[in-house]
Amino acid sequence: MKLSIIIPVYNEKYSLEQILRKIQAVNLEKEIIVIDDGSTDGTREIMKKLSEAQPAAPDRIRFLFQDQNYGKGAAIRKGIREATGEVITIQDADLEYNPGDYPELLKPIAGGQAEVVYGSRFSRNPRRAFIPRFYWANRFLTWLSNRCSGLALTDMETCYKMFKSEVIKSIALEENRFGFEPEITAKLARKKAKILEVPISYQGRSRREGKKINWPDGINAVWCINAVWCILKYNLFE
Repeated sequence: MKLSIIIPVYNEKYSLEQILRKIQAVNLEKEIIVIDDGSTDGTREIMKKLSEAQPAAPDRIRFLFQDQNYGKGAAIRKGIREATGEVITIQDADLEYNPGDYPELLKPIAGGQAEVVYGSRFSRNPRRAFIPRFYWANRFLTWLSNRCSGLALTDMETCYKMFKSEVIKSIALEENRFGFEPEITAKLARKKAKILEVPISYQGRSRREGKKINWPDGINAVWCINAVWCILKYNLFE
């Protein structure tokens, strides 16, 4: 199965080339789609150089550019529209997640056991792999999401979400920033998509090291969980 890997990027000039090398080393049929979300640190220039240096080959990396910083969710939507693989996954460019986990994430979908696979950071990694405030914020948001959706996830906020293409492309997504995570989870639950979790490796980074999410995003996630689920529950779009 061809795997489309969507990489939303914002100010990641120090890690972008490293993560691309790690992804290219994974022995899977794949396409790589990098979406710059209005970077201002030189990331766009690196992407342009990488694009120009590529050979004219069918498996060349696709580099796309947003004209300003719309947010991670907006970049992911653009990537989903452009993806051509039977399976789509999301990859952050910050080296917290290991592309070597792709084959294990793909197995339940390829085997027909799942339509969506979430990579759980909490099943394998010691707590010291997490910045404490991010650890507890993620645990709380996952608990709240489960209360609303009826799911029993251990890690709703994980970056590693892998979808059958027809499932993710059939869902109307609206959140522009990190509200993408609770929004897609709520809408997958409403769709009754079959979701499984697979343990993944993880090493968190701090704000000083470049982590983008902050406390307003946590508040927004709580709002999204409640607002999106109420809309879906009471069919306010229908």
